[in-house]
Amino acid sequence: MRCYVGIDLHATNSVVVVLDDEDRVRYQKRLRNELPLIVGALEPYRATVYGIAVESTNNWYWLVDGLMEAGYRVHLAHAPALPQYSGLKHADDQHDARWLAHLLRLGLLPTGYIYPKAERAVRDLLRKRSQLVRHKTMVVLSLQSLLTRLTGTRLSLPRLRELTPDGIQALVSFPEQAQAVRSSLAVLHCLEQEVHMIEDRVREAGRTQPGYALLQTVPGIGPILAGTILLEAGDIRRFVTVGHFAPYCRCVGSEHMSNGKRKGAGNTKNGNKYLSWAFIEAAHFAIRYEAVIRNFYQRKQARTHPLVALKAVAHKLARACYHMLREQVPFDLHRAFG
Repeated sequence: MRCYVGIDLHATNSVVVVLDDEDRVRYQKRLRNELPLIVGALEPYRATVYGIAVESTNNWYWLVDGLMEAGYRVHLAHAPALPQYSGLKHADDQHDARWLAHLLRLGLLPTGYIYPKAERAVRDLLRKRSQLVRHKTMVVLSLQSLLTRLTGTRLSLPRLRELTPDGIQALVSFPEQAQAVRSSLAVLHCLEQEVHMIEDRVREAGRTQPGYALLQTVPGIGPILAGTILLEAGDIRRFVTVGHFAPYCRCVGSEHMSNGKRKGAGNTKNGNKYLSWAFIEAAHFAIRYEAVIRNFYQRKQARTHPLVALKAVAHKLARACYHMLREQVPFDLHRAFG
């Protein structure tokens, strides 16, 4: 008799439920989030466990990796796609875990992609870079705003980097204001140093990836965007067609139509926000430096909103990158924008 495991994962504890082929509960208990404890609880059922369903949350890495290393077949449940209960008046964590195991038993569990553990480290490092860049932008804008209020002059980022202690004293009147400027500059320099270190590590890791150099043949895509696209997409073969990849990059609109009329919209945030950012950034640079792409953008812009035209360029680039990674061929400008 097969067993099916559902785990409702929380921040500090998890509810583990084991169902048999007849949907009867063989085991149900709330356990602390300690891998040896959870693996030990499943050990009596190891020989009969068909699979383990874990809902995709923000802290699933340790559990999914640990269960896979322990020899279990793990399914990462795709939370937004999970069908809801029908007719239940009461639901709790035990019901949630039992529902995951039930869907797994029926073969109806919508699953997400479990990114390989070894490659996930560099991808997460790039995500950290994105966070640090946002912090850097916040510090720069705050410092520029402060100096504009005090001096009436807005300093560019290169001029901010060149400020010396004597230069700061010449700009502001009070020592407290000078200290505020020095503190912001110290944070700015620290953030820039960390960002540069991360970028060096990403370039080093990218040299071993066959698609890394290919992606940089696309106008507007440099080493960092190439690394982001390559690592966030993962194994490109998991997307059966380009029609699956483009929505994952949030390059396709979401609307519900009936009889030619708009009846609503779907979840526009479905997909990967980092890929969405990467292709929008690439579109900005491509429009600036490539005449064919700029002409395509201008034709679109003349008929619609500039943001829609920019999204159209990003969509074209996403489709091109999909085919490049699938076929391992360099970018063809006229095939993409001809």
